[in-house]
Amino acid sequence: MLDMAAALPVPFPASILLVQHIGTHESVLPELLRRSGRNPAMHARSGLSIEPGHIYVAPPDHHMLVVGNEIRLTREAKENHTRPAIDPLFRSAAISMGPRVIGVVLSGRLDDGTAGLQAIKACGGLAVVQEPTDAEAPDMPASASANVAVDHYVTRATLAATLTRLADEPVSIPRVAAPPEMVREFQLSLGEGNPMEQLDAIGRPSKITCPDCSGVLWEIRNSHPPRYRCHTGHAYTQQTLEHTQGTRTDEALWSALRALQEREALLSSMAGACRERSDAHEAERLEAEAVHMKTHALQLQRIMAGE
Repeated sequence: MLDMAAALPVPFPASILLVQHIGTHESVLPELLRRSGRNPAMHARSGLSIEPGHIYVAPPDHHMLVVGNEIRLTREAKENHTRPAIDPLFRSAAISMGPRVIGVVLSGRLDDGTAGLQAIKACGGLAVVQEPTDAEAPDMPASASANVAVDHYVTRATLAATLTRLADEPVSIPRVAAPPEMVREFQLSLGEGNPMEQLDAIGRPSKITCPDCSGVLWEIRNSHPPRYRCHTGHAYTQQTLEHTQGTRTDEALWSALRALQEREALLSSMAGACRERSDAHEAERLEAEAVHMKTHALQLQRIMAGE
């Protein structure tokens, strides 16, 4: 992105909105972009009008959305297990700006951005994707390439020139209404409407629970690759859901191992106290239970080690 900022003309003929998966970590990206190029770069703020020749960066722990010609920041539920996420930005920009949007997916893990890029295409916009072989983390570009009709592929060396050329071209495609399902997802991102009714209109309840809040996940109809949402707002692609489930499963196994080991230690301590007061019968019962806990703990350790 720094190479892109350095190569962009001044003023750049369009607005640039950037999302980086930084979570709650401090971001110095606007400062780095200002040092690298001459177009002004800043963290976005709610209510800020979107101006050509400006670079807006999603601040930590906030989704950045486009509503009309303004930016809106929210702390609604994470999408694809991250906040800020790319899909909410792309979806909102597609609904607000239609064919004027150019969606760009660059290097990154998993597949955030794919569904958002599909939304941009559905509203007449363009899809630009980094060549996966040029990306440090090829997952996101590879997913977009496999699931979206990409208009242009770029490398780090050609990104700025391609965006400059596309931004200078007139928009010849008439604006079309965004699909109702997309609008409902946008409303969910804004926390508007009844979430249960919105989800029933765009999906069906699955047999899978949300790994972040344990609520039921709705599978979104006609989504390729499959996507899921819960009524509190968490959203996942199938790949992100599998990754998050794997993390939660690992955490649950370690918690179970800790509980077994702690119970073994407590039972052994209690058995020792019984021995001291000559209660052999109770001591034997507690010792047997402690051995039972130790056996389960060893079995779980072997499973976790892949034995």
